[in-house]
Amino acid sequence: MAEVATEGRWKDVDRLLSRHGNLVSAEFDPRPNLREDIGEYVKVLVVGAGGLGCELLKDLALSGFKNIDVIDMDTIEVSNLNRQFLFRLQDVGKSKAEVAAKRVMERVSGVNIVPHFGRIEDKELDFYSNFDIIVLGLDSIEARSYINSVACGFLEYDADDNALLETVKPMVDGGTEGFKGHARVIMPGTTPCFECNIWLFPPQVKFPLCTLAETPRTPAHCIEYAHLIKWDEAHSGKAFDADNPDHMLWVYKEALKRAELFGISGVTYSLTQGVVKNIIPAIASTNAIVSAACALEALKIVSGCSKTLSNYMTYNGQEGTHIKVTDFFRETDCLVCGPGTLIEIEPSVTLAEFIEKLEKHPDVLMSKASVTHRGNNLYMQAPPVLEEMTRSNLNLALYDLLGKVAKDTVHVSGMTEKNGKRSSSLRKLRVSFKGVSAGPTDMDTR
Repeated sequence: MAEVATEGRWKDVDRLLSRHGNLVSAEFDPRPNLREDIGEYVKVLVVGAGGLGCELLKDLALSGFKNIDVIDMDTIEVSNLNRQFLFRLQDVGKSKAEVAAKRVMERVSGVNIVPHFGRIEDKELDFYSNFDIIVLGLDSIEARSYINSVACGFLEYDADDNALLETVKPMVDGGTEGFKGHARVIMPGTTPCFECNIWLFPPQVKFPLCTLAETPRTPAHCIEYAHLIKWDEAHSGKAFDADNPDHMLWVYKEALKRAELFGISGVTYSLTQGVVKNIIPAIASTNAIVSAACALEALKIVSGCSKTLSNYMTYNGQEGTHIKVTDFFRETDCLVCGPGTLIEIEPSVTLAEFIEKLEKHPDVLMSKASVTHRGNNLYMQAPPVLEEMTRSNLNLALYDLLGKVAKDTVHVSGMTEKNGKRSSSLRKLRVSFKGVSAGPTDMDTR
């Protein structure tokens, strides 16, 4: 693929970054080489390389960002080709992240995109700490929640519970549902994080089991029957994995049988994925509009060339075009972006005893927890080499490990259960030691 001519490509971006305006931030320093500085020093992580992710990679590269990483666990399917414009028929079966990165680098000179083919949960926290900004192009609430908790996990507070600006990891979140979409700016500790506004997402549609088992009327009924009832009957004790192609194919075939039995048409593999994963079909134009908004916000955050979105934009292109911006408020006691859940313990409690207490603490309920403190691993459950390296800390008092301060913050990661579903979770905890007074060595109450 031939490289696109670059003459005049950056004219509008350079104009935006080289002059003052009424909406610029106080820190904005306009200069002719600002775009080059952004390209050299700013590292961006794009999470997701699907319909929205493809647009984001293109838009960010054309906005002057040159150091970009992209992570996605999916491979390309034929059904993706109608809207995920970076992919071709010969790419089917290949990694979305790898192909998307290659295609953008072929068209935009000087940009370096590093692809990561895998699960976001499999990356160490150090991986995410390397980026100056994270841009989300996801179709999953769970994935958004995980990245949100990771970014907010880097946030630290001073003694007055004010966020320390140098620990803020900005995020720009985009999402589309058919002709509707949103773009939002998340500045942990300042604007609402994803968890603060989790109520914005409508509850997943549930079908009565009696309808699924006795009187199915739609293709979705047949698919959910195979997913929720037939799977357990045929695979007793084996958990269904929506990201396993073999599992999804089995559900699709069983749904087809069910549909034929009741004379129902319309069951397809794509629909099966959509019903099981609660995915709404994507529209290419919506992806393009939302991506443009997200890329612009990312440029505004790193450059200060304009004030950022305050803080949630919705787009509806169903009938005409309707765009609205809403200023939501942050939950000051949010368990994810707030100062942290307060846990009081005796100074003699060992790290092993502390981890055990997390399983029963009503505000945590986390099993198999790993614990870090100010970037240092106190104990890691995995991988085995880190578990062995940190095992000796288990018998030491947490008070000593934290430097003998009255109160400090630790970050824990492990398994939590919600609505009967176990998932990976990251939490921030403020540990207060009973009977210990704050002294001059206590830098803050993080």
